[in-house]
This record gives sequence, structure tokens and C-alpha cells, in this order.
Amino acid sequence: MPETLRRLWLEDSGQDIAEYAVMLAVILVLVVGTIRLIGSNANNVFSNVASALQ
Repeated sequence: MPETLRRLWLEDSGQDIAEYAVMLAVILVLVVGTIRLIGSNANNVFSNVASALQ
């Protein structure tokens, strides 16, 4: 039993997957936030151009 616990403690292959999942979540939050920011600004620009053309 102690050997099994020591092997599980020293084995870190599962940590890599968790780190990639956290990095992916952070990247997704940044991308979604950027798209929402650009999307609302782009909508305002197109509305201003459309009203200026009339």
C-alpha cells in the first residue's frame, strides 16, 4: 500500500491535462470577451455610418 501511494504521489501525468484545461478556459474567456467588445463597437460604427448616409 505505501508503494502505491508513493507512486501516485510522484506520478504527474494527470496534472498536465488539468493545466491544459485551465489554459483553454482562460483563452476562451479572453476570446469571448474580445468578441463581445468588438461586436458592440462594430455595431455602433455601422449604425453611425448608416445614419450618416441618410
